[in-house]
Parts: sequence; C-alpha cells; structure tokens
Amino acid sequence: MIRHFLVLVSFFLATPAMALDWTSSSAVTQLYFEAQLEGTFVLYDVSSARFTGHSASRANTRYIPASTFKIPNSLIGLAVGSVKDVDEVLSYGGKPQPFPQWERDMSLRDAIAISNVPIYQNLARRTGLKNMAAHVEEMRYGNANIGETVDRFWLDGPLRISAVEQALFLARLAQDQLPYSTEQQKATRDIVLLESNERYRLYGKTGWVGAPGPGVGWWIGWVEAEQGIYTFAMNIDVRNNGDADKRIPLGKASLKALGVL
Repeated sequence: MIRHFLVLVSFFLATPAMALDWTSSSAVTQLYFEAQLEGTFVLYDVSSARFTGHSASRANTRYIPASTFKIPNSLIGLAVGSVKDVDEVLSYGGKPQPFPQWERDMSLRDAIAISNVPIYQNLARRTGLKNMAAHVEEMRYGNANIGETVDRFWLDGPLRISAVEQALFLARLAQDQLPYSTEQQKATRDIVLLESNERYRLYGKTGWVGAPGPGVGWWIGWVEAEQGIYTFAMNIDVRNNGDADKRIPLGKASLKALGVL
C-alpha cells in the first residue's frame, strides 16, 4: 500500500499541471491572433525542463490524440511483434476509404507519412486490447484509458492527452527513455523525420479529431539541433479544411519565433 502511494505521489509531482515552469510568448500569441485561431502551442526545452508557449491553460487540457497516436501505436506494435519492422506491409482491409491514397496495402513507414488510418487500425487489432492497454499505461500516455474498442480509442476516445503531456512523451522518445529497446525507439523516430539539414532535424506528426469535419487539429514533434532537443505540441480548433491546413505553417512559425528553427 505504501509503495503504491509513493508511486502515485511521484507520478503526480512529475505531472506538469502540478508544477509547470511556463513562460508565455507574446510572439507566438501574436501568430495565433493573426491566424485567427483558438489553440495552444507548447515548446519544451529538454535541457532546462522549461515550457514556453501560448495558452498555458489549454496546454494542460486533454484532447483526443487522433493520428498523433500513430507514434506510440508504432512503438507498441514493434515491441509486441505485431509487425516485424516498420517496412512490413500491412493490409488496409479492402474497404472504401475517405481518401483514395489510403486504399492500398503499405508499411508503417509509408502509412504514417500519409496518416493512413486503416493500416494503423489493422496494427492495433494485431496488438490486441490487453497488450495495448498495458503498454499505454506503461508509457503514462495521457489518461491511459483506451476503453474496449482497440481500433477506435485514439479517434473517438476515451483516450485523451494534453499538449504538455505530448511534449513530455516525445522528450522521452527523443532521448531513448521510453521502456523499449533502442532499436524500437529509433525505428519509430525514423518514420516521423520530416526535415534534415546541417542546422537541425525536424520530426513531426499531425492529427485531426473529427476529420474531415470540425474538431481539434494537432501537430506534435521535436527538433534536434546543436543547442539541444526541443519537443513541441500544438492544437487548434478546426472549423474547416482551411484551418487544418494552417497547423504546420503556424507550428513552424512558432518554432521560428522561439528561435528553434
């Protein structure tokens, strides 16, 4: 009983909502104002354990992760052997899909690049509800509640996570600190690499709750640069497709305003 209590205490003390070292950025707030969007942006400096961004209250509000969960879904699938590697081809199931590019079998590497939902639903079914629940809890991912439907919980709930929690989860992945092998974490990182040049490496994944209708849009990721590792997470209220298209440009503008890109 005492050990269980101490574990709970240590978890909550490590939770950013309990002790958040937060600095608001007027520059990022101005970008959101100019874009006419409601949302939040979080930048986490791994070396200093400090957060900078826009809307601290929303940054600690949990939302359904949508396709940002493809990152932990990939890692869990590799860990339990649902796929042998990120290049194993999975079936999309043969049913009509909302986007024609989803209507083919493909690997996780190809599927995550176009956010192919049926491929990742297949992966989740291979993993199974019991395995998935255990690993989501082990990761301390958001509220760690996946309910009873193994291939929908990240799209419809009950799984929820805040932008701050996303940034902390990615900080652990970027540093090989999740409870998985170095090879499994590296493979997961590799498939979300977006840009690489002499100054930085940018990793990221989008998500859209309720796509293609109104909902919450995500962009999460991290930057590896000479000065350190910076993880980030943003979400916005998506009213239409035009709002969804603003996620990455607004996210990059925020990273530039904070001197990371």
